[in-house]
Amino acid sequence: MTGVWVFEDGIVRRADSEAPGRSSGGAPPGKALVHVPSGEVVTSYEILERRLRELGWERYLNDPCLLQFHQRSTVHLISVPRDFARLKLVHMYDVVVKTRNVFEVRDA
Repeated sequence: MTGVWVFEDGIVRRADSEAPGRSSGGAPPGKALVHVPSGEVVTSYEILERRLRELGWERYLNDPCLLQFHQRSTVHLISVPRDFARLKLVHMYDVVVKTRNVFEVRDA
């Protein structure tokens, strides 16, 4: 993920993520994040957070632009935009990579 990143108060965030007029290169239409064991499509952060909590992930600090989750047993950090409508393919794959065999990106 390219751009300018800022580390501030223990939080990493993209400094230019709110820049107007930038193309965000969002997820192609028809892609969905799916919880594999249940087959449930993640349609909100409530669903994502519930499924991550089941795996031992916890909310990490408060950031005005991001929701972040971490596991105490690892150094992994999942960061997604606070507005679910801004969830892009790169965020979906971040969840997939850090929760092997639990989530997948599928065609809707």
